[in-house]
Amino acid sequence: QVQLVESGGGVVQAGESLKLSCAGSESSSRINAYAWYRQVPGKERELVAYISRGGFTNYADSVKGRFTVSRDNAKNTVNLQMNNLKPEDTANYYCNQGKYYQGTYYGGDTWGQGTQVTVSS
Repeated sequence: QVQLVESGGGVVQAGESLKLSCAGSESSSRINAYAWYRQVPGKERELVAYISRGGFTNYADSVKGRFTVSRDNAKNTVNLQMNNLKPEDTANYYCNQGKYYQGTYYGGDTWGQGTQVTVSS
């Protein structure tokens, strides 16, 4: 069974940075696309960023210019570099395997357990 394991979350102050990583049990070169989502209690899961096999990336407006998604196929990982963090970035962050097709990311059924990011003001 394919597994995804996120890491790198923590508690930081506003303006600081964190780097999240997601390690997959399946060769990432076979994965069409990855995405990072986040969720706070009582709200729907929000798509934060995604990256295709070819390196195309897209970001939610709220994180553009601050977050960078990347993938390392040699290490079967996908990363999310988060800079200039804000209190509103506080959430549980999840990675997801899916597909990218004609400008749209289609989420798959494989999720990690999540990693908590807390940003204090």
